[in-house]
Amino acid sequence: MSRRRKNPHPKRAVNARTVLKVREKDEPNLVLCLKIPDEEEDDLEANHHQIQKEETTFNKKGAKRKRTQHECDVCGKVFDRRSLLDRHMRTHTNERPYECDVCEKRFTQSSSLKTHMRIHTKEKPYECDVCDEAFRQLGHLQSHMRIHTKEKPYECDVCEMKFRQSGTLKKHMRCCH
Repeated sequence: MSRRRKNPHPKRAVNARTVLKVREKDEPNLVLCLKIPDEEEDDLEANHHQIQKEETTFNKKGAKRKRTQHECDVCGKVFDRRSLLDRHMRTHTNERPYECDVCEKRFTQSSSLKTHMRIHTKEKPYECDVCDEAFRQLGHLQSHMRIHTKEKPYECDVCEMKFRQSGTLKKHMRCCH
């Protein structure tokens, strides 16, 4: 059984300035708070916020446990952890809090900065066991391995040609279809 969250603005009446909307059909256990901004509030951060979605689940032993989910008030995407929602919000605000000390390039995630720093340090920690070529990112090694395995997982829906990389399929679609 699921619970709805109470009015997050208990000192305010539900009126034109604060609207509580329950999406019964789509998500019966979610209440969205759509705060209409005050004229004097210029700060975007002050004019929007997220409401937590609480869901009661049961573990394997049958004990109740609450699972709180956090929904983005811009696009509706739901996250299990607040930190994931905070990171996601940077896609909407274009905030890039992580800056490279060498070239001043900015990133939304610390892991992206860490990977970027390998350009400056020339570090390539991912090495191919077959040909000893090295890569800065694990994904690049995984793509490279398709050369050795002959794997071509990306297939054209029109002519059934197969490709090792998704980008090559996209180029094929632009030029040939």
